[in-house]
Amino acid sequence: MESQWLSLLDVSIDFDQSHLFFPRIVTWILVILLAMIVITRYRLLVPGLKRAGRVLAGREGEFDHKRFFGTLALTTAYFYLMSVLSDVFPNTGYSFLIMSVVFVFLLSLLYVDHLTRRLFIILVLNALIAPTLAWYVLAQLFRITLP
Repeated sequence: MESQWLSLLDVSIDFDQSHLFFPRIVTWILVILLAMIVITRYRLLVPGLKRAGRVLAGREGEFDHKRFFGTLALTTAYFYLMSVLSDVFPNTGYSFLIMSVVFVFLLSLLYVDHLTRRLFIILVLNALIAPTLAWYVLAQLFRITLP
């Protein structure tokens, strides 16, 4: 009987799957939050989704090609260059930090309509502070390995 109770304290870790533990939890939390948003805001979302479908189909409004394809190009370049840079700084998270600063800044520039000096300073500060804070919390406090 005693050995049965002691077996409850034994932990076995499958190292081939252990790196997927937190991403699965985060994915399910995001799915549940999305479902809650859709359920509670359904009447507000439907008209917007219908309009977006008409814009994409070219029947209404003007499709913003520059921002759409710019976002796709920047996102693709972000992940590719982060992979390339991670060979230079392996297992330090510096590639995540460097590429995130560049990505946030360029993406912000892409979506700004009228760039002023004040807005440019805000964009630079946001691009420096937000990724640095995320890098510090993830890589330094939680010791999560970043690319």
